Amino acid sequence: MESKTVFLSLGSNIDDRLAFLQKSTDTIRDTCGNVVALSSVYETEPWGFQSFNSFLNQVIALKTDLSPSGLMEQLLTIEKHFGRERGLSNTYQSRTVDIDILYFDNMIINTTLVSVPHPRLHLRKFVLVPLCEIAPEFIHPVFNCSNSELLNKLADSSAVRPFLFA
Repeated sequence: MESKTVFLSLGSNIDDRLAFLQKSTDTIRDTCGNVVALSSVYETEPWGFQSFNSFLNQVIALKTDLSPSGLMEQLLTIEKHFGRERGLSNTYQSRTVDIDILYFDNMIINTTLVSVPHPRLHLRKFVLVPLCEIAPEFIHPVFNCSNSELLNKLADSSAVRPFLFA
């Protein structure tokens, strides 16, 4: 398979959140492809559930030779390696690391394992702010508008602040 550009969203709200983002990025680089861009790290409110712990979120761009399902399987392995426990229900919960495929080139895929573009990326400020930092003009293949346009239309008013390293 020819190398494809993929955008991934990383999030953590348990324990050393920044270390989980950094270790996950390093592992993605070692096992999935070449990381070609990283957004800043943002501190964000939990989305879709209540938690006392805020998230750290980041978006990375990756060049990969893996298939969409091969990449997803590798990302699930990385999450599990860093202690991610997926619940039996479909409700959101706190996590050591969460890695989502936002875009896989300009492909549209809907299988039981992979859905790209990510079906809720256009609703999430914590995804669109860092995504616009590294790919503002990338066109969403379903909505046929740029990430910047999606952010400008966004109704999500949750707090997304640059994370200040201590």
